[in-house]
Amino acid sequence: MQHIDIIAVGRLREPFLRDGVSEYLKRLRPFARVRILEGPEEKIPEPLPPTRARQILAAEGEGIMRLIRPGAYIIALDREGTMLTSEELAGRLGDLALTGRSNLTFIIGGTLGLDPGVLEAAHLRLSFSRLTFPHQLMRLILLEQLYRAFKILSGEPYHR
Repeated sequence: MQHIDIIAVGRLREPFLRDGVSEYLKRLRPFARVRILEGPEEKIPEPLPPTRARQILAAEGEGIMRLIRPGAYIIALDREGTMLTSEELAGRLGDLALTGRSNLTFIIGGTLGLDPGVLEAAHLRLSFSRLTFPHQLMRLILLEQLYRAFKILSGEPYHR
């Protein structure tokens, strides 16, 4: 069974998102042990000077890096990353399991994205779209895609 950590910057605020996340965590139980870890979210001033933006990313990045388990296979969600189909994501998860990579960490950045150091530490930079999504909504999207991937791997009809 795979162990999946999802490290996300900030707390989940919206009740409808918390409900959706809770539902998919329940659905994933037969396939993987999934934990959501929340890293610190920095306050973003208006206006935002470029030097302050870099400081915010660095601070959030340090918080993220402290939460990563040693030896984890790190997948950073990054709009500029590799785009996969649901079937390809399922295949990657299956391949990782077959090669003994059972500890996976997915990282969702904050409002400003991810610190370059976090992106460099990632084994895979994964894009769900070139569109920008709210980072809190990405938790739900990621969990749904993980559930879909495990259903594909198990040959169940959810994916159709």
